[in-house]
Amino acid sequence: MFFGDGDGQIFTRTTAGIEVIGHELTHGVTQHEANLTYSGQSGALNESLSDVMGSLVKQFRLSQKASDADWLIGADIVGPALQPALRSMKAPGTANPHDNQPTDMNHYVHTADDNGGVHRNSGIPNRAFYLVADALGGFAWEVPGTIWYTSLLDPQLPPNAEFRDFARITLRHSRQIYGPTSDEAQAVQNGWEAVKVPIA
Repeated sequence: MFFGDGDGQIFTRTTAGIEVIGHELTHGVTQHEANLTYSGQSGALNESLSDVMGSLVKQFRLSQKASDADWLIGADIVGPALQPALRSMKAPGTANPHDNQPTDMNHYVHTADDNGGVHRNSGIPNRAFYLVADALGGFAWEVPGTIWYTSLLDPQLPPNAEFRDFARITLRHSRQIYGPTSDEAQAVQNGWEAVKVPIA
């Protein structure tokens, strides 16, 4: 983690974004609970979990329901070069003029850059979470957040997990917690299917 005043163009005061602080602290949780390899899909999942929890911290602080949240990461810390935000969980690839995150697996980017595109491809599981939260409504930290966090703690989540591994675990937890035919489980399945991650 690093915090500072920024250069005024790319970043401004980096402590201004509560979701960014939550994001960085979640990396420590993920490291000790799942130890996800920081490369490829497992690395992108690592980044996505930090975006999810960071966004939930912000929404909790502001008492926002899913429909009221902006689902932006870093809106309060970016300068003119990266406005309006670093990433959008709702609409990956639209956060700023340089944002090239894919929205689904059909556009997954295979690259050697950034540890296999961990920041770029995190848009796929980010959007899956947003879709689940949007479908269920209410406070996103209550149901979707519970499903995602219990899935992060699941001992069957391997360090080299791919998106589909995590997707299947979230579906299993949603069924165990809320029922196999529940709206919650259906929302989880629909969310992953919408971003073209195989879950069956």
